[in-house]
Amino acid sequence: MAGVTPHLNPFKANWLMRVGTLVVAGYILYAFSNMGLNFQRMAIGMEHAERLLSRMFPPNFERWELLLHDLMESLQIAIIASAVGIIISLFVGLFAARNLMPNIISAPARVIIAICRTFHPVIIAILFVKSVGFGALAGILTLIVASIGFIAKLFAEAIEEISLKQVEAIRATGASFVSLILFAVLPQVFSRFIGFSTYQLDSNLRNSTMVGLVGAGGLGGTLFSAFQRFDYDFVTAILLTIIALILLGEALSNLVRRVFSS
Repeated sequence: MAGVTPHLNPFKANWLMRVGTLVVAGYILYAFSNMGLNFQRMAIGMEHAERLLSRMFPPNFERWELLLHDLMESLQIAIIASAVGIIISLFVGLFAARNLMPNIISAPARVIIAICRTFHPVIIAILFVKSVGFGALAGILTLIVASIGFIAKLFAEAIEEISLKQVEAIRATGASFVSLILFAVLPQVFSRFIGFSTYQLDSNLRNSTMVGLVGAGGLGGTLFSAFQRFDYDFVTAILLTIIALILLGEALSNLVRRVFSS
């Protein structure tokens, strides 16, 4: 019938999709065989896992003072790194917004964000441990870098999506650039910035235990030492402590959201 657009099926199969599916499936099978993954190896792994679990329970909390000390250190690392990282990200993200800044400013800021996002926190932690030594300082610096890579990127993208009508209205009054940011830009992205920040706080709480595996402070170092000593019941106690830390972080994130949303 004239004037009627035929129904188009975006998921209609074609030869290219079929070939691509076969290539992906073939590569997966090749990767399994190349790495020696088979049912026999999985069965052996399950036997080892059963023996490991039998040695992990019940958990041993006799060294609760050490656990409490490392828990507090991980919490302090995460909170300090989050606070500093959020403040720095606020400026870096603002400078990286291409709709507010010229390329001579936004391009270097985006390079900084890209560098912060390039490496995994464990790799960054190793570099800082080699630079400033073992301990909490290396962990704090690591998580500051991770915070900038995440928050600044999303904050810059949020600024680029704002309505410029408010910006033009404030600019027409002859307001300064600082007033422009405070009264035209931040009100449009503040709620999203709080969301980014609370998520990063939760992420930093998890990563604060992970960077300790390479000597950057927190529970991770104690966990690594317990594994080396085959002290598996103490390992379970540490893992339960880490779970408690993550739940605490979730509660803190929810509290921050309620405070700023009210």
